[in-house]
Amino acid sequence: MNPPNEKIIKHKVGLLNLAEELGNVSKACKIMGLSRDTFYRYQEAVEEGGIEALFEQTRRKPNTKNRVDEQTEAAVVAYALDFPAYGQARTSNELRKKGVFVSGSGVRSIWLRHQLENFKLRLKALEAKVAKEGIILTESQVVALEKKKYDDEACGEIETAHPGYLGSQDTFYVGTLKGVGRVYQQTFVDTYSKVACAKLYTTKTPITAADLLNDRVLPLFQEQQLPMLRILTDRGTEYCGKVEQHDYQLYLAMNDIEHTRTKARSPQTNGICERFHKTILNEFYQITFRKKVYADIAALQKDLDEWIHYYNNERTHQGKMCCGRTPMETLEGGKQIWQEKYIH
Repeated sequence: MNPPNEKIIKHKVGLLNLAEELGNVSKACKIMGLSRDTFYRYQEAVEEGGIEALFEQTRRKPNTKNRVDEQTEAAVVAYALDFPAYGQARTSNELRKKGVFVSGSGVRSIWLRHQLENFKLRLKALEAKVAKEGIILTESQVVALEKKKYDDEACGEIETAHPGYLGSQDTFYVGTLKGVGRVYQQTFVDTYSKVACAKLYTTKTPITAADLLNDRVLPLFQEQQLPMLRILTDRGTEYCGKVEQHDYQLYLAMNDIEHTRTKARSPQTNGICERFHKTILNEFYQITFRKKVYADIAALQKDLDEWIHYYNNERTHQGKMCCGRTPMETLEGGKQIWQEKYIH
């Protein structure tokens, strides 16, 4: 079926051709069911602007009185490509920190003008930009990324009194790197402040689960002079086993950390980690794998560490305790509450 505008243009051209063949305008108009005035309007339009002038022209004109200036619009478009996973509210908040003041609805209006209104379109624009600059990913890498789509997990209310009161730990399968093999991420998120730690491994074992705590988590909380009281995990073999034979269980016992397991077949119980995994997938992995090809795990870990630092110290968070603050700002505020309640 032809588009409506194409049908209309054929009808108009047909009238002009019929009049020329018959040599009689009145007869042609009668056959086509149109007036002589309409014929002469069509004829005049063709003489002045060619066949294109017969297309329907909209009378609507954009109202630019309330439109943002060009610099702000350029900043919003650039930020959409730098951080395609951000929504309009977060983009507005982050740009405000940089001195660019535009509302969430203003951000969306700019996105609509540039076909960037959803995450997939922003990713597509990013891929086009990267390809234009000469960085091209293989088809298998793109396909692998597209398969890694996670549904939102229900995030229930978790009792948490202060930073270190309850930490959430989980394993995230990153994918397969050529020459390296399978890559797993051990993830820790403090349920109060949302401060996160992450480290990459090529295996999923109790040793790697304990190594994250030993290398990243406990040093962080010791530096902040905060206790780590309890950790919530799922029932995976890297977290559960006989205490006397299981490296992770032994490590928790040695450091006097209570271990809580999620309800069986209920991943939403550990929803904070699940939600963080979706965030890191959208805001880091799907973007970095479109920009670079990694030959080893060390290079990927370096970029991951930089993103985790940004997540903890610069990125605003909309969580219950954060309320627009960064996770580290929330941790500092929670530390004061803990000190006033338990020390003084």
